Amino acid sequence: MTKNVYTVGQVNAYIKNMFTQDFMMNRIYVKGEVSNCKYHTSGHIYFTLKDGTGALPAVLFASSRKGLAFDMRNGDNVIVLGSISVYERDGKYQLYAKEILLEGAGLLYQKFEALKRELEEMGMFAPEYKQPIPKYIRTLGIVTAPTGAAIRDIQNIAGRRNPYVQAILYPALVQGEGAAASIANGIRALEEIGVDVMIVGRGGGSMEDLWAFNEEVVARAIFDCLVPVISAVGHETDTTIADYVADLRAPTPSAAAELAVYDVRQLQAQLLTMRMELNRRLSERLQFSQERVRQFERSFRLLSPGSRINDRRQMAADLAEKLEFIMRQRLAEGRHGLELYAGKLEALSPARKLSQGYAFIADAAGRGVQGVGSLRQGDFLDIHMSDGRVKAQVCEIFQAQAVNDKAAMDT
Repeated sequence: MTKNVYTVGQVNAYIKNMFTQDFMMNRIYVKGEVSNCKYHTSGHIYFTLKDGTGALPAVLFASSRKGLAFDMRNGDNVIVLGSISVYERDGKYQLYAKEILLEGAGLLYQKFEALKRELEEMGMFAPEYKQPIPKYIRTLGIVTAPTGAAIRDIQNIAGRRNPYVQAILYPALVQGEGAAASIANGIRALEEIGVDVMIVGRGGGSMEDLWAFNEEVVARAIFDCLVPVISAVGHETDTTIADYVADLRAPTPSAAAELAVYDVRQLQAQLLTMRMELNRRLSERLQFSQERVRQFERSFRLLSPGSRINDRRQMAADLAEKLEFIMRQRLAEGRHGLELYAGKLEALSPARKLSQGYAFIADAAGRGVQGVGSLRQGDFLDIHMSDGRVKAQVCEIFQAQAVNDKAAMDT
């Protein structure tokens, strides 16, 4: 008997395994009214689904919050995609939500997500297939309803930004039966005309109103179009399959017109700025060239034969003047030197000595007598004085020492 006794944890684990093995419980859609909705600080959302027959506890973990596209509140009627399993600790089963859709739009959301996944897997959203939007256009194609705010906004903004751009409207159905085919036909028709860029869109509305832009035929027409396409469907918060496939998404039709049509006033302002800059640079270049010409004129004048002859002539005149100055200086210096030598010679001149009372004594051979030691008694001498010459004969010779001794004796 004890072999059939199990612990609580074993029972809960067994039941959880039963839920896990049930394919239906692993992916199930459950609809009901939200109650006891609590946003936990951890990011998890705890709530209860109920209807007239019962209630089911549920949880949306923070990691799955991207599956909730609105603020869920008590009283909301929703469709929840998730799995049912057992929370072993409390021994109760609950719904683990992955996606939560508002009821009514729920089926459309499912179709939207399914087509989105399919086209994304095919690569139709890949950025490498996106065509660049031309900056300057001459023709603008518009696929939208002929009446309504969208076409008026596009025409007004395009006309204000550049009145020279031709806008070509394809009046398409944008809502209801046949709208998707009408939009696709409009895209192909404008492509055949050869417009430069195309705006495909409409004004805001509910998901049902915008559903034509979620159809695969429209998505393929946009993807196959060789003309760049700007999608402008609904308001900024609305997103359609066309937005993902288009080469560029605009939040509104007005914004699409601004993205498609370049503001000619801005271009004119840029051209004016460029013209002013060009004139400034040309003026600077002209002034620079004129100054260069003046420099060349001055250089040519300096290098001309007449100018060079004048330069050489002036240089020769300067050298002649400098040479004359040097010669005068040298002559003055030589004259002064001569005067000094003349003074020295005059001071050493025998004639001057003679004029001062001195005499020059020479022997019979005409040699100057330097002292009494070279004389003998009876030698003839010539005594030269300033005014003549005297012939004399040595009678007696007195040495200087003897003369000094005699003078001392006389004393």
